[in-house]
Amino acid sequence: MIQNNYFTDNADLMLYFNELVDWDEIVRAYEGDDFADAQKYKETGDEHLAFAPSSVDEAVEFYRATLESLGELTGNEVAQRARSMDQTGLKYDAGRVIFPEDSLTLFQMFRDAGLIPYNIKRQYGGLGMPASVNGIYNEILTRGDTAFTMTLALLNLAKIVVRYGTEEQKQSFVTRMAAGEFTGAMALTEPNYGSDLSNVRTKAVKQSDGTYRLSGTKRFISQGCGIGETPCILLTLARTGTPTSGARGLSLFIVKSTDVQIAGIEHKMGIHASPTCEVVFEDSPAEIVGEEGFGLTRYSMGMMNDARVTVAALGVGIGNAAYFEGLKYATEREQFGKTIDQIPAVKRMLDHMRREIFAMRLLTGEAARAVDLYLHRQMRMEKSGMAERDIRKDEDIRHWDKTASLFTPLSKYYCSETGVTLASEGMQIHGGSGYTEEYDVARIYRDSRINTVYEGTTQLQVVAAIGGITAGMSANGFFRKYINDELARFSASDGLKELLAMLEHAITTYRSIEDGAVRDGNAFEVVEVATRFLCCLLFERALDRASEASRAQIRPLYRQYMIDSVAIAQADTYRLKMAATAEEPAAV
Repeated sequence: MIQNNYFTDNADLMLYFNELVDWDEIVRAYEGDDFADAQKYKETGDEHLAFAPSSVDEAVEFYRATLESLGELTGNEVAQRARSMDQTGLKYDAGRVIFPEDSLTLFQMFRDAGLIPYNIKRQYGGLGMPASVNGIYNEILTRGDTAFTMTLALLNLAKIVVRYGTEEQKQSFVTRMAAGEFTGAMALTEPNYGSDLSNVRTKAVKQSDGTYRLSGTKRFISQGCGIGETPCILLTLARTGTPTSGARGLSLFIVKSTDVQIAGIEHKMGIHASPTCEVVFEDSPAEIVGEEGFGLTRYSMGMMNDARVTVAALGVGIGNAAYFEGLKYATEREQFGKTIDQIPAVKRMLDHMRREIFAMRLLTGEAARAVDLYLHRQMRMEKSGMAERDIRKDEDIRHWDKTASLFTPLSKYYCSETGVTLASEGMQIHGGSGYTEEYDVARIYRDSRINTVYEGTTQLQVVAAIGGITAGMSANGFFRKYINDELARFSASDGLKELLAMLEHAITTYRSIEDGAVRDGNAFEVVEVATRFLCCLLFERALDRASEASRAQIRPLYRQYMIDSVAIAQADTYRLKMAATAEEPAAV
């Protein structure tokens, strides 16, 4: 892997950070207009709040310094150990998972550097950064290694306890997770039910002292064993209601990995240094998070937007890894008297990779922005004791919550699928060498595939998005309001207007399909058109925000991206037309 600072060596990422993010909006959404943490530090001297910013500029400089440190550690340490960790892999021996030494070394390095708790509030030892920064964090780290990224990303599940747990739980578990004394895992999936979480069968029985005992089995639990000698906190979905009570009978629990059995680990095609565990609960002691009955409907699903943004960012990181490794190889490999980056077919792939990464980053950033613009305001209201019904009446929260619930599945689907495509192109650039384990691109390709599966498959993301698109584009819908608000900021190109018209037509055609199964089977076409339109809108907003010098870099990327998008949208609308009319193609 290339050895460099994976933040500062990426010119497009630096352009995005420096010019394309409205940091004033994001920082104030996270900190509040009063920068309450900084004020509290002045009043109390609480060292947890020592780095709390008192202005937007201070916050941005803190983000920049953190990402520079992360980029340095990722490019010079994580990336250089990635192949070794992958080839050594994990071993399972009598209930114990044995990690590569490099994995343990890196975990200790990140713990010593204070870079682990990026998604945890300052009050409990975290770095206290918004989703808009966390997306960049995961992009950088994943360029180094997807498997190690999983270790840190899952640890930040502690934010669920921060939001819904008791103060005692926050002090007992969250502070220790922030310090790297526990890792984290989400124990939802069961062997027989997969994504059908409403049918979870793991049983929780309340004890006389108010604690619970859990019995059951969970499968495909990433990092469920902890790492090395560091145990794990399993946030576990279990049934407190009757077997027929569905989602309303499920509650969320804190369980230590020292109180469960690891029955085995999966042997996977990729992410070889990230354990995927089968976890057995046998009368395991547990503490409930929040109230009974809200484990799935409120607590687990409430964190879904964050999880989707994280996986979208992993897709961007995979794309970066494939692109930079492919570019390095192409500029060094000579064929027919010239380096292969000068061969039109290879240059075409490299150009495609770069513009797709740019679009993926814009989309992931916008999904993160939507999360930031509702979540932190909502949490402040919850902390103040405001009733939930009153919080739901807040117009800004309602709008951005709905927007996030659409943009996060769009970004998760698009970036995970495109990450696989770019990893394939990166391997193709390497030719036969790319198919061997001599080059890192083989591992990158293998690792890319998981992103389309976990945290909800691509197909589930389409199901999650289609209703938001069709309802959101109604006369007074939230998606239409978002589009109108954004288009009011700049003058849209004819191409963007054409794409918007194609989106409108795709939705109308989709709605006209009478057969429900046929309609559902063509939801992807509508989702793809909506995603390409949204990415083009974000490209044009980027052109509006960027400096003149930066526009010169963005324009050629956008021109070809628009051509690609119109062609894809035309194909999608044709498929929808055929589905709606049941016509035979002219050539048949």
